[in-house]
Amino acid sequence: MITSKECQARYGDPRKEKSMVVWPTPTALHVGKIPSKVYCNKDLVEPLKKALTNVVTRDLVAEIKTWDGCFCIRGKVGGTSSSLHSWGVAIDINAATNAFGKKPTMSKALVACFTDAGLEWGGVWSKPDGMHFQLAHFPA
Repeated sequence: MITSKECQARYGDPRKEKSMVVWPTPTALHVGKIPSKVYCNKDLVEPLKKALTNVVTRDLVAEIKTWDGCFCIRGKVGGTSSSLHSWGVAIDINAATNAFGKKPTMSKALVACFTDAGLEWGGVWSKPDGMHFQLAHFPA
């Protein structure tokens, strides 16, 4: 699991946004609630592209009800450190039905689209965050 401390060491102050890019999603991914552009960390682009491609090719687009964001400088809910959203290495989907601390409702198939692409799912944490996916590790 990547930590805020590791993000701070790798990317620096998130307010400087030096590792952030506007990623125009490929046209083949412009379906359902998948956004046409994502403002995210450059290290998230490839895993997120793989994850969203999995969603489309596995015919699970309808399971993404809402795209709830990526980059947002803020503290962790219920914690004292910065959220990984502060560095743009995390996304939230289907927030209304997968609230922090509640039992997640996402299908195993949808979750696998993201975990198979190298993202970690917050739905398996001791305090579940079912809407949340983040980089599982930094690229080499």
